[in-house]
Amino acid sequence: MFIPHAPNGLARAAVRFKPSSFVGTFVALLLAAAVVCACGILTESGVRASVPADRYAKAPVVVAADQKIHLKSGSGDSAEESDVLLPDTARLPESLVAKAASAPGAATAIGDVGYSVRQDGTPLTAHGWGSTVLTGTRLLTGDAPATGEAVVPAGTRSRVGDTIALDTPAGVREFRVSGTTHADATVWFADRQAVQLSGHPGRVDAIAVLAEPGTATDTLAGQVREAVGHTATARVHTGDDRGAVETPALASTEELLLGLGLSFGGVATMVAVFTAAGTVALSVGQRSREFALLRAIGATPRQLRRTIATESLLVAPVAGALGCLPGTALAKWWFGQLRDRGAVLDSVTLHISWLPLTIAVATTMLTALGAGYLAARRPAKMKPGLALAQSAVERAPFGVIRTPLGIAALVGGAVLAKVAASTSGDDSANAALGIVMLFMLAVGLLGPVIARICAAVIGLPLRATGAPGSLAAANSLTNSRRLASAITPIVLAMAFSSTLVFMQTSQERVTAHQQRDAITADHIVTAPAGLASDATERAAATPGVSTAVGLLRGSVLVPGGGGVVLQSASAQGVIGSGTDLAEVQDLDVRSGSLTALRPGTVAVDTTLADSADLSTGDRLALRLPDGTKAAPEVVAVYGRGLGTSLVTLPAADLKHHMTSPYASDILVRATPAAAQELTALGTVTVTDASGYAAAQDKDRELNAWANTVMAAVLGGFAAIAAVNTLVMTVLDRRRELTMLRLVGSTRSQVMGMIRWEALLVTVAGAALGTAIAMATLFPMMRGLTGESPYIPPVLYGSFVAATVGLGLAAALIPARAALRGKAARP
Repeated sequence: MFIPHAPNGLARAAVRFKPSSFVGTFVALLLAAAVVCACGILTESGVRASVPADRYAKAPVVVAADQKIHLKSGSGDSAEESDVLLPDTARLPESLVAKAASAPGAATAIGDVGYSVRQDGTPLTAHGWGSTVLTGTRLLTGDAPATGEAVVPAGTRSRVGDTIALDTPAGVREFRVSGTTHADATVWFADRQAVQLSGHPGRVDAIAVLAEPGTATDTLAGQVREAVGHTATARVHTGDDRGAVETPALASTEELLLGLGLSFGGVATMVAVFTAAGTVALSVGQRSREFALLRAIGATPRQLRRTIATESLLVAPVAGALGCLPGTALAKWWFGQLRDRGAVLDSVTLHISWLPLTIAVATTMLTALGAGYLAARRPAKMKPGLALAQSAVERAPFGVIRTPLGIAALVGGAVLAKVAASTSGDDSANAALGIVMLFMLAVGLLGPVIARICAAVIGLPLRATGAPGSLAAANSLTNSRRLASAITPIVLAMAFSSTLVFMQTSQERVTAHQQRDAITADHIVTAPAGLASDATERAAATPGVSTAVGLLRGSVLVPGGGGVVLQSASAQGVIGSGTDLAEVQDLDVRSGSLTALRPGTVAVDTTLADSADLSTGDRLALRLPDGTKAAPEVVAVYGRGLGTSLVTLPAADLKHHMTSPYASDILVRATPAAAQELTALGTVTVTDASGYAAAQDKDRELNAWANTVMAAVLGGFAAIAAVNTLVMTVLDRRRELTMLRLVGSTRSQVMGMIRWEALLVTVAGAALGTAIAMATLFPMMRGLTGESPYIPPVLYGSFVAATVGLGLAAALIPARAALRGKAARP
């Protein structure tokens, strides 16, 4: 049971008259609070992310399909449920519109659809005329559309009675203009025809329900819920939830913010708490003589524990509160950068409330209190008569509890690394976090043992450098616990930064190589907004073109985690035959053949095949972009999916399950002269393979930036913690440095000893951090890419140089300060 500790005079006196003893602890706790606060703010922003209803503002109730797949695993008490966001929009059967309209209190129900169409290359948005009740659109001229008619914006210069051709998801169609409106870039069809032309016949995006006068929203929502039936797909929305229906990108924003705040935030919080607790323990350990003296003059164990706990509670709240300031600033900067890069909707705001700030302060206080209690165990247990003698002797590096737990963590990390090496795909990436954390836990628990080994190994060459090196080697070997406290944060900084950054460089290198080798087309026609539905046929008919294949880009959900979970995989829908695809894309087919690619079949990358245990002839149980189940037959397994797409299937199987069913790329085999002719396909870009690869690299910049920022946050925090720890350890050695001067050591010899010790610490920390990163990266990259990790020498060298430079500065600057005054002379 927790017992509150009222500040006593001894604790207040220690903080008041010896504030320098608590500076290091204060800095560590402040940084921990900053990291926890920033991640908490991002988490709260993800939970509270919302978009005000605009299109559905006049409809108090909106019915839409559930945009997540709910998976259950296990049974009984061990049953778990996980949610997977669909890559595209799931839709509702049109038959539910009449059911919703029949609900008591409902004035009418509108089956709303919206999709892109083109008139002479100009993009327009199409809706059913019934949706004008929601938007307030009025006719400028003419009448409402009937079947085969359309109402167009006045800006198209079409008049009533004219015939226009529109490129719709169902193909190019001609319509008679029945009227015009003031609405910009919007074309209106008859309600039933709007659904037929959407590319999703018989399905609507959402159902907007208007209420009869006097009907309360909650009452209407309940009646509509009863009317549509207890289906697993339909969800009834009111209030701000309606905005999420009309803005599907909000779900991605929520997922991103929650992922940063919870997944990354959980790791960052563990690192922050781990490091801060180590600093608190170091601060208590440095005052062992003081506590030994208190025991010698009669202080009881309870009084010592109470004093240390009270000191922590005097420092932690202030550090936590001040840490919320840089934490809030970090969250604002991070959120702003995500918004500027288009990863977060402009309409979503950053929420800063008392909750994450309180959690940050509470976490800081609990960390300080827990670490103080644990660190107080030894001084409290010392016998009064032997306290001073015991405090002057370095404890053995082996602990009854720490050593077995550390060995268990080390073995667990090795076993998990072996498991990761035997898996593939996202399963390997998911295991990476566990590998890093287990190895870091092993370093923290076995720190004194590891430090003694490092001191013994690195100390051998140091002894050959003269008196300063010999002193450094002897000091490091004798004070292994002090050395361990300095090495641990350096290992943290190196391990996490290297893992995040070099994971990105490894994936980028493999992706770039596969992309370069896969594209064998002479020209690539691209249009990010989508090409015309007949663009591939027109490209094939262009003089000088021998082969033209259109590619529809999207994502599907495939089995992962041994089939228990679903994970997103990039997909390309092929407009053309598999034989034609082989002419413009070299996918490095390992088994099967692309010539067998036809509706009902699929080709997959080898990493996906290994993850799902598939081979040619098997069925791949996947979910199409809108969540529809499918089980196409695997006809080919290829090796360049990272540079192209992990899944390849006919566009006919894909486009009816996507909001925008237009191809974004056309790969062309043609003569050089045909490039100019291909520009006639519309507002397109015609480039070669190298130009296309360069454009694709820009699409991956957000992932690279995100990994770099996470590495900077974790690595920067650990680096500052390492500097803080080194400064604390050097300043605590004033008596030792003064004694060395008194026995005849010169100032340069003492500074040389400090310099060699700093080098020993930084080199040992960098080496251990690198070893942990390699133990994580090798199995992970083998599973993700099938290749070894790529570590740019210059980038790795800069990491090591920064580590050594910070370590030297953190040791030498306070050492110079400690040698001033009386310590400057023998």
